[in-house]
Amino acid sequence: MKPIYFDYNASKPVDPAVAAAMRPFLEAPYGNPSSGHWASAPAKVALENPRGKVAALLGCAADKVVFTSGGSEANNLALKDLFFRRRDRPSHVITSQIEHPATLESCRFLERLGARVTYVRADASGLIDSDDIRKAITKDTLVISIMHANNEVGTVRPISKVAKIAREHGILLHTDAALSVGKIPTKVDELGVDLPSVAGHKAYAPKGIGALYIRRMIEIEPLVHGAGHEGGRRAATESALLTAAFGKACEIAQSWIGMPAVQKLRYLFWERLRAAFGNQVAFNGHPDRRLPSTLNVSFVRRVGADILARMPNVAASTGSACHSGEITLSPLLKAMGITPEVGMGAIRFSFGRGTTQEEIEEVVSRLTQALA
Repeated sequence: MKPIYFDYNASKPVDPAVAAAMRPFLEAPYGNPSSGHWASAPAKVALENPRGKVAALLGCAADKVVFTSGGSEANNLALKDLFFRRRDRPSHVITSQIEHPATLESCRFLERLGARVTYVRADASGLIDSDDIRKAITKDTLVISIMHANNEVGTVRPISKVAKIAREHGILLHTDAALSVGKIPTKVDELGVDLPSVAGHKAYAPKGIGALYIRRMIEIEPLVHGAGHEGGRRAATESALLTAAFGKACEIAQSWIGMPAVQKLRYLFWERLRAAFGNQVAFNGHPDRRLPSTLNVSFVRRVGADILARMPNVAASTGSACHSGEITLSPLLKAMGITPEVGMGAIRFSFGRGTTQEEIEEVVSRLTQALA
């Protein structure tokens, strides 16, 4: 059977135009962008031009964009380095129970170093109550970290409301925007965020490149020490190859904001699933406040991993895991209060620019066979 890719939230193929933008940099410029001689000058240009394109997508000044190896490093950089800079004072971090592992594990690491972390709850749709965040604030709160769009169910959080609360109390706001950048508006001033993280491979660039926007006047302790690259905020020789690709991907993404064609296919897929399976299929996440490219559904009293195993040529992600014959519910769905009989059958289907209606119809057909 023809392979079908419905796992765009996990990673996206490199856009052909992005690959074309990378190709010249496989041979030149080969100099170190920071060396300051004739061979480094074109590499420096190849570094700063893409930085401007990333900044344009975020609506910020280019010198506030720090290139990283990806979204996970950007999350670590934002949370750990703020903590390290004020180790002499008590530190309190507020996040939610359903963040990306890069955020949750960073917070658990900070707890081992003495920080106090409050994990606010999410409701059954994946939204966070801003009043819970307000109530969690203490005089020692250093940063609030709330993901913009959830990677598993696609729920989009009201980050601007959280930003207002953070500003009222003089607290920094970090958001993992890896899934939202290039899909929905992510201008930093409109969101009100101080430290948004971006991942290149979520926006049709190659893996291994990402960025963190650092609002003016915020000082952080570098996570990677060495030379003074990236304005002294991250040591490591920059890659003109990867930054050129990332910049081109962000340039292309400007015309894809909202993704109406993809959203239409997502609606069609859900309609087909309801018609085929009725009350045997349940929707997970917020019905309206969600990414245009994400549909998380549960096949009630079934196991998502088993269903996907019967469709080896369909790439999608399951919310349950099987260990030694035991089914483990997705931590996110568990935190949202989804019952095991529903949650263990969860599958995340995520779509992209290459998704077609024919693929939608074909996957519904394969699901029908797999569940027979």
